[in-house]
Amino acid sequence: MHVSVLPAVQISVTAALTMWMITGFTRLPGRWLRWKMFCRATFTIVTLTGTKDGRTEPVNVYDYLSPGSFILGPPQLQAIVSHLIGSGRYDRLDGHGRVLSVQGEQPVEVRDSHVVL
Repeated sequence: MHVSVLPAVQISVTAALTMWMITGFTRLPGRWLRWKMFCRATFTIVTLTGTKDGRTEPVNVYDYLSPGSFILGPPQLQAIVSHLIGSGRYDRLDGHGRVLSVQGEQPVEVRDSHVVL
């Protein structure tokens, strides 16, 4: 190849690769972050309030996940809520948030210690 053609080819290949990588993270209908690591996972972002003997306090459910875990789906959220109620730590848990999954984003509520989608 001619010396002046090589930098042009390198720039073109770099630009094409960069565009391919950027479009890999764009939204598709019903999906967020198309990257395989994220598109099949279900994440729950929730704010909870625990009530015990008439007093309320914020509850961080992520403190109850196993170390290194960050994926919290509705079944895992219900298990944590049931554990907190069953252990006697709280009489009632309430809250709201959203679930991010392959179906898109949808609201989630915790009403009287039950997860409701």
